[in-house]
Amino acid sequence: MPQIATNILRILGAAVVEGSKVSLVSQLDYKLYLEIDKVLQAAGGKWNRSAKAHVFEGDAAEALEPILLTGEYSRIKQDFGQFDTPQPLAGDVADRADIRPQMRVLEPSAGLGNIAVEAVAAGGYVHTIEIDAARCARLALRIARLESMPAASFCTGQQADFLDIQPDASYDRIVMNPPFAGQDDIRHVIHAFGFLRRNGRLVAIMSAGILFRTNKLTTTFRDFVADHGGAIEPLPEGSFRSSGTAVNTCVVTIVAGGRHA
Repeated sequence: MPQIATNILRILGAAVVEGSKVSLVSQLDYKLYLEIDKVLQAAGGKWNRSAKAHVFEGDAAEALEPILLTGEYSRIKQDFGQFDTPQPLAGDVADRADIRPQMRVLEPSAGLGNIAVEAVAAGGYVHTIEIDAARCARLALRIARLESMPAASFCTGQQADFLDIQPDASYDRIVMNPPFAGQDDIRHVIHAFGFLRRNGRLVAIMSAGILFRTNKLTTTFRDFVADHGGAIEPLPEGSFRSSGTAVNTCVVTIVAGGRHA
């Protein structure tokens, strides 16, 4: 499927979305406008002269969401809340987190716990949080099997909405692959940061939209990462194809107490 250029994604990410309407906020040369019109039409939007906007049959935000997350032309509705981390990528996240024996490690929105398994293998004392009851039950069985292994570190699980839990700044490491829809990944990472001890490290897989979107939530988040001496690194295209999605991703690393003077 054709990839959409980053400059077009940046313009779409800055568009004003109101109900069924998408309004572009900047003057564009005709060639660039035609490219953006092509993308919006592929998503189901039609230019309406009187509304001065592209109008969709339903919620325009829902139509734009898969485009901004995957960078591909798509009219297929996807749920970007639950895509399990491919095991090689889960191992990479654990490596980046530099988990050492007996460190307290948190994986919020853990899904089936692929990152938690790697954290356990690194010697961490791991706690998982997952909102979905069915996934939480499967994760509990997986944790039980891990605990039966002689070399396995301690691992516990909890069913809850992570955003409802009060931060307690008690974890050495946080490793996470939060939900992406509606830029929830930013909200989850900001909330998770409050669970870190000083000099603790957070490593999160996030939507690549944080690299190019220009809305207030995204720009404030990029400033937050920079202020804490963090880093944002794009992951290769197709990193999540084995999990059934073409979503483009990046990995964010932040250290508590890593703020620049």
